[in-house]
Amino acid sequence: MPGPADSGKEAAPGPAGVPGAVGTGYRPLLFSIAYGMTGSVGDAEDIVQDAFVGLTRARQAGTRIADPKAYLTTAVTRLGINHLNSARVRRETYVGDWLPEPVVVPAAGPGPAEHAELADSLSMAFLVLLEALSPVERAVFLLREVFGYGYPDVAAITGKTEVNCRQIFARARQRIAAGGQAHHRAPSPARRAEGAELARRFFEAAAGGDLDALLGMLAPDAVIHGDGGGKAQVAGKPPAGRHRVARHLAGLLRRGRALGVSLRLAWVNGQPGAVAHDAGGRVVAVFALEVADSMVQAIRAVVNPDKLGHLGPVSDLARMPEKE
Repeated sequence: MPGPADSGKEAAPGPAGVPGAVGTGYRPLLFSIAYGMTGSVGDAEDIVQDAFVGLTRARQAGTRIADPKAYLTTAVTRLGINHLNSARVRRETYVGDWLPEPVVVPAAGPGPAEHAELADSLSMAFLVLLEALSPVERAVFLLREVFGYGYPDVAAITGKTEVNCRQIFARARQRIAAGGQAHHRAPSPARRAEGAELARRFFEAAAGGDLDALLGMLAPDAVIHGDGGGKAQVAGKPPAGRHRVARHLAGLLRRGRALGVSLRLAWVNGQPGAVAHDAGGRVVAVFALEVADSMVQAIRAVVNPDKLGHLGPVSDLARMPEKE
């Protein structure tokens, strides 16, 4: 999972007491855990930095840390749990569909696996489903299912018993399975290339208003989920069905093109997608395609300006008018 360096920000060196190379080596895993817990790039970066600061202070106080990686993993997980407990009210009152802050890797650059760990495991759809879990359930499920920790380690990290962790994991897995979205491992290079080519043709057809081509790439029950957070314009009700989705997307990109908006292909949370920029190069939106059976099953668009700032300057094109 890309960390600060992949979001356009330079990764800070390891804090005092943690050699820089060691700290840098831990960051991809720690960021992945924090991002999986919060769905926020900015919050994940803050949690990782707080964990390093805590390690430094513990050492300065004379505490002997035999395993810095285990210490930091535990700190990040517990900070993530605390963050979710404090953020629950905000999530419950969120305006419209909630989507995670996108982790973006340019399509022309190295694949996500070369940037950091497990980018392909934390798709937007998967992170949305994790919202149904309690903070502790989410931590146990991520550590066990995504990061491959054994139950003894999960118990030590979360402060629960091993038996309790097994029960929590079983309950969480049932809830995730009920949502119809499994956790997927990284696709093969061939599948990745296929997804990239489909994205290229899909966005090219959408930008050119080629409805026939779009219909040929959309699943019958395709849907668009847009996250404006009450601050940017998105469809009030998610457009569903291939014909409605094709018309909506073609119309959206046609209006954007008239305003100077362009698309750049990218990998978004390990899925093929694109980033929309205005004529000044500012970020307007991020699109991620959920692809299965060589068809686009869903399109997720993050337009909320608060969730795009880590990618660079944000455009005002999609912002809702200020209320007087």
